[in-house]
Amino acid sequence: MGADLRAARAQLTVDDRTWTYAPLEALAADLALPLDRLPMTVKILLENVLRHCGRPPFSEDDVRALAAWQPAVSDRREVPFLPARVLMQDFTGVPVVVDLAAMRDALAELGGDPRRVTPVVPAHLVIDHSVQVDVFGTPQAFAANVRYEYQRNRERYQLLRWAQQAFENLRVVPPGTGIVHQVNLEYLAQVVWTEEEAGAAVAYPDTVVGTDSHTTMVNGLGVLGWGVGGIEAEAVLLGQPLYLPMPEVVGVRLTGRLPEGATATDLVLTVTQLLRAVGVVGKFVEFFGPGLDALALPDRATVANMAPEYGATAALFPVDGETLAYLRLTGRPDPQVALVEAYARAQRLFRTPAAPEPVFDQVVELDLGTVQPSVAGPRRPQDRVPLSDLGRAFRTAFADRMAPAPRGGGATAVAERPPVVRVRVEGEEVDLTHGSVVIAAITSCTNTSNPEVMVTAGLLARNAVQRGLRRHPAVKTSLAPGSRVVTAYLERAGLLPALEALGFHLVGYGCTTCIGNSGPLPPPVAQAIQEHDLVAVAVLSGNRNFDGRIHPLVRASYLASPPLVVAFALAGTVEVDLLADPLGIGRDGRPVYLREIWPTREEVAEVIARAVTPDLFADRYRDVYAGDDTWRSLLTGGGDRYRWDPESTYVRRPPFFDGLTPQPGPLADIVGARVLVWVGDSITTDHISPAGSIPPDSPAGRYLIEHGVQPADFNTYGARRGNHEVLVRGTFANVRLRNRLAGGREGGWTTHIPSGELMTVYEAAQRYRNEGVPLLVLAGREYGAGSSRDWAAKGPALLGVRAVLAESYERIHRSNLIGMGILPLQFLPGQSAQTLGLDGTELYDITGLAGVRPGQTLPVRARRADGGEVAFEVVARLDIPVEVEYFRHGGILPYVARLFLRD
Repeated sequence: MGADLRAARAQLTVDDRTWTYAPLEALAADLALPLDRLPMTVKILLENVLRHCGRPPFSEDDVRALAAWQPAVSDRREVPFLPARVLMQDFTGVPVVVDLAAMRDALAELGGDPRRVTPVVPAHLVIDHSVQVDVFGTPQAFAANVRYEYQRNRERYQLLRWAQQAFENLRVVPPGTGIVHQVNLEYLAQVVWTEEEAGAAVAYPDTVVGTDSHTTMVNGLGVLGWGVGGIEAEAVLLGQPLYLPMPEVVGVRLTGRLPEGATATDLVLTVTQLLRAVGVVGKFVEFFGPGLDALALPDRATVANMAPEYGATAALFPVDGETLAYLRLTGRPDPQVALVEAYARAQRLFRTPAAPEPVFDQVVELDLGTVQPSVAGPRRPQDRVPLSDLGRAFRTAFADRMAPAPRGGGATAVAERPPVVRVRVEGEEVDLTHGSVVIAAITSCTNTSNPEVMVTAGLLARNAVQRGLRRHPAVKTSLAPGSRVVTAYLERAGLLPALEALGFHLVGYGCTTCIGNSGPLPPPVAQAIQEHDLVAVAVLSGNRNFDGRIHPLVRASYLASPPLVVAFALAGTVEVDLLADPLGIGRDGRPVYLREIWPTREEVAEVIARAVTPDLFADRYRDVYAGDDTWRSLLTGGGDRYRWDPESTYVRRPPFFDGLTPQPGPLADIVGARVLVWVGDSITTDHISPAGSIPPDSPAGRYLIEHGVQPADFNTYGARRGNHEVLVRGTFANVRLRNRLAGGREGGWTTHIPSGELMTVYEAAQRYRNEGVPLLVLAGREYGAGSSRDWAAKGPALLGVRAVLAESYERIHRSNLIGMGILPLQFLPGQSAQTLGLDGTELYDITGLAGVRPGQTLPVRARRADGGEVAFEVVARLDIPVEVEYFRHGGILPYVARLFLRD
């Protein structure tokens, strides 16, 4: 490798236009493996360091290190990675914009130029997480929900309108357009990104990081990307690369084809269960094998979308003929499709059936023919349940709340099991009991991007209506597609009327139920659940079903394909075997079975071929940034600095830059710390910083009421992320949080030590702050699982948490903690708070921080009230040198701000 890697360039001519690119062939002689045998993931990362080589911090050593990649090599140094673009949704994007606006203020106050704070890589923000299902089951639902959305979120949207004109390289997709990941898949992603550089047209792989975990959906298109915290995204926006250990890549070899009756949803639930068992947290997954030839691109995107649920950083599918066909289907210009094919072939990034298979650190086999109809739940997406076993699994999961099941089982048995509550809904008397479905939502990017499952749902609905079936009156139904294209092809196929006849009217183009924006249940239903403590159920075609996420009154949530969502809306209960029991009684008085109304694969394919065409995509995305009249009429102040409204309850200047100095102070040990909360395994970012409804009697609710906001106008925690006062009060406030220091009480409670008083987590943190006591969190395995939620780190930081002691961490949350100046510490293997005999009432001293190094062990001393103590060691999960630097500066944000001051 004697050549100057900084000059490694080649030309590619496509349709009479010449592109410059960084050729991987230039490294072929020095690779540890032949180029054809490298995983696609490694090749894309290798191109990134080669193209940037010579621009600090990218060096020839980085190229050489990554070129030496081979499987099962444990010594893997970190390498920088600068993605082509950043993708945000509004729940996570608003805090990013607020932070950037505050950084501009801080820079100006220290004598710097605030205009230097602007994205240097292209960024898109899609407003999709704010629409709620307030109105449903009526043709007016969409218009009404959009109207409520603007009423609630006007201040946030005005901020985003300001950002669009104040920041270069930021484009905003207005409300009512679609879900961020589906818009990315159908329109934003280019597969090969292009730009003008020094007078030359440059082509390189389209790579992306997003402020939402499910950014991985675009992996199905051959685009490498994944979710990061908003804190990391801000650093990337401002030109700071991510630092990655050289990738550990798990290959999933697919064979066979999906059987009749199995959907892409069933496949992704199978993959999620399989890879959770394998253990792919922090690893890259890549799919290969002959089964790819039978897997349509929307199916690939469905599988890639749920990479966070199986724990992978990304889940890449290769570029091949199916990729090109999808680009044409979705209206991408012919020159772009031609460039994608030519570039991918030139860089050995194009898969053909005859090409040699890559080598991986580990290979997992999956025969698509073994996939069977399934759901996942009731609390975690990896807990797959075969459809025929759902009733038994539900009873097992809630055995402490359930009476023994009567003999015979089936749908008719539900009403016989106490308690049975009779309620009047929509003018009809119906029974509710444990297992009753009260929400059936066709929602989320995961499945509504897939024409096959959406058309299957529409045909199933048509067949059900023809047989005289109707939805159970107590079920709140909704249709929230990921883009306007979905309703266009359902309408063209004549399937919307049948869905609407079963209550699945369009309620919005957004995340809705999957993020917790499911809206209120009908009052009689809500009252029955509360008064009788019923285990009510939601069935949704989403990707997340953590405790308390979908609806505060729903204890069980099951992920299912869109057609199964329709089926459960008809059955009205999960205590039914849909493969054997009838869905209901038809108008002819005969029972109707799911197998009788499930459409054939050929019928679905015929409808898709007829209804899903490129013109639908071209028409819907032609003016994607324009928005409706309401969006265009929003008033926003201009200028380089945002004009903060002191009366706003949505957008406030955060305190993250308060007291910023040109240089950081020395690191100090943590002495005399108390445990704020002590939680168990699989605590998610939803537990730490909920996104759903705000209870009026919570600290956040009381704050809003004190500021003149009525409960009807609270909106959600997610929508209030631009106001740190609300979010810090909502930290550890999930209604299903189980804190071992809360005396057995569920929710955002803890015990103040040493007084022994039970109070809210926020009140305890304020009291500790007044006492000058630093705080810790004790946790089990997989702390911070779930969404890439920066407020799950920001909130604890504002509460005064200095460190977390956990048995293990989810990848994104660990980096977010460092990004906010919180020290992630990990118990040594085989140790935990329990094995060490801790009870959470001790005073904790953590020393040795002044010279902390990556992966260093640090001493901890836990001092008991009786004078005894427990001494043990923990690992500082500052894994690479730059993370130590971030921690030394108090987080990424002050680190980047200080860079602007120095330059």
